[in-house]
Amino acid sequence: MTAFTAYFSDIYRAVSSAMTGMGITIRQMVAPTVTIQYPRVKKAMPERVRNRLYMNFDDCIGCELCAKACPVDCIDIEVLKAPPTVDLGTTSTGQKKRIYVTTFDIDIAKCCYCGLCVYPCPTECLKMTDVYEFSEYDRHNLIYNFSTMSPGEVENARAKVKQYDEEQAAIVLGASGWQAFWRVTLPNIKWGLLYGVILCNARAM
Repeated sequence: MTAFTAYFSDIYRAVSSAMTGMGITIRQMVAPTVTIQYPRVKKAMPERVRNRLYMNFDDCIGCELCAKACPVDCIDIEVLKAPPTVDLGTTSTGQKKRIYVTTFDIDIAKCCYCGLCVYPCPTECLKMTDVYEFSEYDRHNLIYNFSTMSPGEVENARAKVKQYDEEQAAIVLGASGWQAFWRVTLPNIKWGLLYGVILCNARAM
């Protein structure tokens, strides 16, 4: 390539590069705006987005699988096993509830939005929503209390469980008492009968 040809080749490349850049600029000038005027305009969230947790307390059976799966321990659950005579109703799927859920708190400030708590839930009462606006001035407001049991209902549940446990303990203690009685009495009866047989045989001789 001669110097003359190289000169005009450089000019062509420079003009071509400039025109390419100007073309991109002009296209962007007439293109529709992509800036969203938040918060007046909000972008639609994807269907499987993971944001704030929600729990349907009426479907909770107190299995605690969500709390065990949480890697940051942001779920706090306290439960009481209800006596067999107490009817706690059923979930929306027809599963019988057997456990009082006295406390179900989620500290959303600690949540890492991994979704691991959602998958093991057998009644699908825990799910992640598309809500992402929940800032607070006080971090204690980020602890969500989902249990609908009032303090009075909790105390009543504890009283029922305590009464049932005491009744069961009395039954077990009573059975244990009879077992202890027979453990002591039967050997004495056995030796008494043996002594009586020996005595009768001695007299017969």
